[in-house]
Amino acid sequence: MSRSLPDKMHAVLLTGLGGFDKLEYRTDVPVPKPKQGEVLIQCRASAVNNTDINTRIGWYSKSIDSDTGSGGKEGFATVNGSDASWSDASLDFPRIQGADCCGYIVAVGEGVSPGRIGERVLVSNLLRSYVDYRPFECWTFGSECDGGFAQFTVAPARETLKVDCDWTDAELASIPCSNSTAENMLHRVKLGVETVLVTGASGGVGSAAVQLAKRRGAHVIALSSPAKAAALRELGADRVLDRNADLVAVLGENSIDVVIDVVGGEQWPKLLKVLRLGGRYAIAGAIAGPISRIDLRTLYLKDLTLMGCTFQEEEVFRNLISYIEKGEIRPLVAKTFPLKDIRLAQEEFLNKGHLGKLVLNIPEA
Repeated sequence: MSRSLPDKMHAVLLTGLGGFDKLEYRTDVPVPKPKQGEVLIQCRASAVNNTDINTRIGWYSKSIDSDTGSGGKEGFATVNGSDASWSDASLDFPRIQGADCCGYIVAVGEGVSPGRIGERVLVSNLLRSYVDYRPFECWTFGSECDGGFAQFTVAPARETLKVDCDWTDAELASIPCSNSTAENMLHRVKLGVETVLVTGASGGVGSAAVQLAKRRGAHVIALSSPAKAAALRELGADRVLDRNADLVAVLGENSIDVVIDVVGGEQWPKLLKVLRLGGRYAIAGAIAGPISRIDLRTLYLKDLTLMGCTFQEEEVFRNLISYIEKGEIRPLVAKTFPLKDIRLAQEEFLNKGHLGKLVLNIPEA
């Protein structure tokens, strides 16, 4: 260890599935110790994501079929906890959530070079080390293992990446979950110089997708509320449509090469109608509801490709680090909160009045 570290730390514990009452801010949580192949990180910032709320309320359980916002504050009256995680299994409590982590390595486990102590790092939010790099398997940082809502956390050294830039800790913490989700969808559909439609464009993943798609040379059409249209154009959107617009009437059938979707819900069938013959569709969220109806004739008669996107190849996160260091993307932080005000941050997140990311600053140990 590079210096004397405390035995206890500040952290937010998720004590069970439910409402805000399940989030407990503590100052006496034991500091974890890095095992073989792991590093200990002093966390400086972590962002609020849909997955934190979805995990807290048990939305990933197949027993829930409503939108994410309907249970975001109080949770759901009944939920089957046996399949309420990303990995379709039960969660262990208490759990320290936080899919994002920007911090500094302060100690290393066996097999990790002590020379890494002091590095400023980001943690990949989808971890493959713990599942021996089996295809399409991963642990979610802050779900299957403890995450970044704490002064200290451990992560696999191989999936904790050094980053050199002049961004603030809060700005860096806005990147991992949202940007890797967006970049993964673009990577999977092999987006090129094409026309892409991005749903939920004012959210963390959506706004990241706008930037990252534009970086690839795409013509970007964003769906959002009119109040956020100007800001999305500044991010690179070529056109912004009202999220409630009749897409078929406005765009026409067979007009879009690729759809990047994190919304789902009732409008979902229209997304397939505007896709061209041979078009590609990628989804990594369903904030408007997970249950949709599909006309299979649309799927096969148009030769569409539909992709569910969670698992990420290692190159996705490594590419993000390179984009940051080359100045090819910029952070979008809407507001910051101290970690102890996580409830206020999640309340504001659920109100959807912001553009970009809400970030939690973590007190120095």
